[in-house]
Amino acid sequence: QVLLQESGPGLVKPSQILSLTCTVSGGSITANAYYWSWFRQPPGKGLEWIGHVVPSGIIVYNPSLKSRITIARDTSKNQFTLQLNSVTPEDTAVYYCAGRRGAVVTTFKDGSWGQGTQVTVSS
Repeated sequence: QVLLQESGPGLVKPSQILSLTCTVSGGSITANAYYWSWFRQPPGKGLEWIGHVVPSGIIVYNPSLKSRITIARDTSKNQFTLQLNSVTPEDTAVYYCAGRRGAVVTTFKDGSWGQGTQVTVSS
């Protein structure tokens, strides 16, 4: 079973860029049929899907965030990344990366998850 670990800044100022990295161990990020996802959970709210990378490398974004996000896969480092532009306090959340073989991740019960990283947007 693959293991995932998020990393990135815990505090970001409004209007800045948030960059997060998910490091995958125990398996290759290009392994056949794996889907790699980003989610977030704002305080007191439910889980929100941000986007995912399908096995072919195509990236699918949440339409509500698409204008501000970029997800990329770095095969040389076995990582995938999230960049969120023009952050506001509403982007404050615990951010998670997840992976699943054969299908997209939809809930905490699916696949493998990182432990999550708290990101606070504040001046």
